[in-house]
Amino acid sequence: MTADPGTTSIDSSATIDLGNCDREPIHLLGAVQPFGFLLAARLDDGQVTHASANAAAALGVAADAVIGRPLHTLIAPEAVHSIRGLLQGVGTDMVGRAFAMTLTSGLVCDVAAHLLRHEGTTLLIIEAEPTSGEPDSAAAALVRDMIARLQRAGDQPAFHRAAARELRALTGFDRVMVYRFDHDGSGEVIGEAVDPGRGPFLGLHYPASDIPHQARLLYERNWLRIIPDIDAAPVPIVSAGGGMPLDLSLSVLRSVSTIHVEYLRNMGVAASMSVSILRNGRLWGLFACHHYAPHRVPFGRRTAAELFGQVFSLLLENRERAAEAAYEARAQAMHQRLVTAMAREATRFESVVAHLDEIAALLACDGIGVWTGGRATLKGATPTPEEFAALIAHLDDQGIDKVYARHEIGGDYPPGRAFAERAAGMLVVPLSRPARDYLVFFRREVSRSVAWAGDPTVPKTYGPNGDRLTPRQSFAAWRETVTGQSQPWLPLECRIAEMLRVSLLEVILQLSDLTEEERRRAVARQDLLIAELNHRIRNILGLIRGVITQSRDSATSIESFTEVVGGRIQALARAHDQITADNWGPASLRSLIAAEAAAYLGGRGERVHLAGPEVLIEPEAFTTIALVVHEMITNSAKYGALSDQRGRVDIAAAFTSDGSLSLRWTERSGPPVSPPTRRGFGSTVIERSIRHDLKGAATVDYAPSGLVAHFTIPAAYVRQAPGSTVPGAAAAAMPLRPGRLPQDVLLVEDTMIIALDAEDMLRQLGVATVRLAASVADALAVIAVRPPAFALLDVNLGVESSFAVAARLRALGVPFAFATGYGEQAAFPPDFVDTPRLRKPYTAETLRDLLEPFATEEA
Repeated sequence: MTADPGTTSIDSSATIDLGNCDREPIHLLGAVQPFGFLLAARLDDGQVTHASANAAAALGVAADAVIGRPLHTLIAPEAVHSIRGLLQGVGTDMVGRAFAMTLTSGLVCDVAAHLLRHEGTTLLIIEAEPTSGEPDSAAAALVRDMIARLQRAGDQPAFHRAAARELRALTGFDRVMVYRFDHDGSGEVIGEAVDPGRGPFLGLHYPASDIPHQARLLYERNWLRIIPDIDAAPVPIVSAGGGMPLDLSLSVLRSVSTIHVEYLRNMGVAASMSVSILRNGRLWGLFACHHYAPHRVPFGRRTAAELFGQVFSLLLENRERAAEAAYEARAQAMHQRLVTAMAREATRFESVVAHLDEIAALLACDGIGVWTGGRATLKGATPTPEEFAALIAHLDDQGIDKVYARHEIGGDYPPGRAFAERAAGMLVVPLSRPARDYLVFFRREVSRSVAWAGDPTVPKTYGPNGDRLTPRQSFAAWRETVTGQSQPWLPLECRIAEMLRVSLLEVILQLSDLTEEERRRAVARQDLLIAELNHRIRNILGLIRGVITQSRDSATSIESFTEVVGGRIQALARAHDQITADNWGPASLRSLIAAEAAAYLGGRGERVHLAGPEVLIEPEAFTTIALVVHEMITNSAKYGALSDQRGRVDIAAAFTSDGSLSLRWTERSGPPVSPPTRRGFGSTVIERSIRHDLKGAATVDYAPSGLVAHFTIPAAYVRQAPGSTVPGAAAAAMPLRPGRLPQDVLLVEDTMIIALDAEDMLRQLGVATVRLAASVADALAVIAVRPPAFALLDVNLGVESSFAVAARLRALGVPFAFATGYGEQAAFPPDFVDTPRLRKPYTAETLRDLLEPFATEEA
């Protein structure tokens, strides 16, 4: 056995900067923290492939007796079953949790589990730590009271302070901080609860490099990260051989980077915990928890802390959105009044200049300028006209074509430092295409004193971690005076500016040269459209006239004539709807067949099944093919497979080597077929229209077992839809057609979430009736009412098993299978050893594969 590799290095010739930490693969360290142990087993056969070095001792087996053994021989089969069931109800990027689970005799653990795709195999990752004995319900009750107190907080500082206080009371850390990231990635402590004997960190700033980029990504995936003891020796993960180390991104026990350990040690911190604060799925900040001695928070309280962090994130987002909504509503009302007033006046740039004061009131700014026709108009705190003209030349060089926000003009435009006291930040709104006229909002310089936790500019040096980087050692408060910057422009303010830009371009500046050119183009497009419409209307009228004339001979009465003509015209209308829905572009063959099938079969449209790639038909061929499909389904509904309840139609589509489309129409299980004694208009459409109109091919064989037709449509009229299945692989990739599975399924499952998930899968696969039972008694009662066509039985139903239900089903001759999280070698009664088994967690595809052999011809 070998330990997973996990060491990293940084090129010693690289620039020494704490940002080098961004290159450290902190999710591939190949070790775990020692407060728990880790097992990894293949999902398919349950064989253990990786284990932390302390797993053997925890499980009471020899050190070399873990790797390669079936999982159910190391921990209780009931525990394996429960863990697999646990993962049935969570997503692929989520962790399932269980409290006080008995893994072996005398070993009761809190468990976290997730699935990991590793070197082509899906692994079940199990992490266990000795349970604290505290019931998880107690932690849940704590969170309820915490949230109630948090909601009573007044302003934002009180809200942040209350959140830190509540989390400290829950977890027992010496210090809990609410840490918010700024626009540049640095962070500030905006809320704090701390032991009275320790100095405050409130208001301190930390540089962006203190939390590397890859660490921030992990905080977005994991709500909570804990390090109970920074001095605890990491435990290596061992495996049968080499290969990549396990990706521990979702791991609870993931080991700690030596750089981060030294960083915490330099701060005097012995244990830490972080709880993510997200907004719109992105990292807004953290609850940063510090303890100055080793400190392990019980599993249940950590879960409660994670829940508290999630609720805090939602409350925070609601508070911030409410403030933004009020700001935006005020701006929109002012914007609407402004645009209405300007629209009644001269609709050129002069109107913009005349309303500069009202425009400036839309956003919080100190000055505003407009550049039109090579002239500047300025109001408030702005650059001088000469400085403004030079700034506009710089914007022209940048090719600005959308709203452009900068809180430090001098950073991108060094001459801007000369007028930073008057205008340090700008929000640029282009007023023409291409941009040559601009509206610019300005903000004054805001000189501020920033208190850093240590000097962020101190050079970094290599230290005891070899060629890794040593974090800074001093965290004494260090003040820096920041100049040349304004208050940053908020995303909301940029949206308001974009709204204004659209209005000025599309409403106020409607008489610009570009708009006039666009108007001339629109007139030309309209003339072309009218001509094309006249042409198509004449063709459609001619086609309808031909349909009426050709249908006349086959009609035996006014009623039958009306029905036949009406059906054919409805088919043309449906075809027209589909090609006009895509602006007279290519339309779907699948949608055409589905529409025609639904017109005749209503809710039984699944009796017509199309297999193959997604095909798009060009508009010039769509009417012809629509008529052919209509006549084929009409004939099948009157005389063929669709004329009774058992028959079906299978259509196979495939592209040939020259790009043509081959369609094979096969009717099955219907009444006997005989060739028609006369050729009507419908038969003529089927056999001749594709040959005549599209220069394709059509053959029809009236076989007694069912009509078989073959059509070839030239490549000029068809194409494969982007992203559809490739020719030749279509049939395998098509979902199972509803009706080819048992249609009455009994699902016996005692976990509600798993039962609902399985029910959804069955219904998506086309099973008509799904009946649920949570116990043996419930299942036997359901069977007594009406035996199902098939049953899927969870083996373990809490305090009982489903073998009694299986015995009853076998006596009735009803096929069934077991859904189980137990290993392949788990003990089953001899009568059921050969019964099919579905391993948890299962998918719709594996469920379909299980049920398909049990479908009856009548299903």
